[in-house]
Amino acid sequence: MSVELNHTIVHARNNRESAEFFADLLNLEITAEWGPFIAVGLGNGVTLDFATVPADSITPRHYAFLVSEEEFDEAYAKIEQRGVEHYADPRRQQPGTINRNDGGRGVYFMDPAGHAMELITVPYGGWPA
Repeated sequence: MSVELNHTIVHARNNRESAEFFADLLNLEITAEWGPFIAVGLGNGVTLDFATVPADSITPRHYAFLVSEEEFDEAYAKIEQRGVEHYADPRRQQPGTINRNDGGRGVYFMDPAGHAMELITVPYGGWPA
């Protein structure tokens, strides 16, 4: 059997707020709720399981998502409409813009719990030949 990522737990101050923010931004579905988790399904069968934890125990993480050009356009429009701070770079030195790397586009922004989220339309290094 090949190894596949099934799910990962994303710590949040409010699991519902974070799950709904992410699901709505990318037109995804909340696929399950059980115990402290609210799961958002991704296109490859992986879920992000948002869990409410005390704010002082959240260690900000980086989550990067490969999206289509159309998905990027839709998500970026929502980012702009909602006034979500966003950047072309991970150090947040180029505010209010996107990057164009490896023939695609990318953007960085923070989720409600302070995790650094990234959307890219082409994998780093470009598509395999």
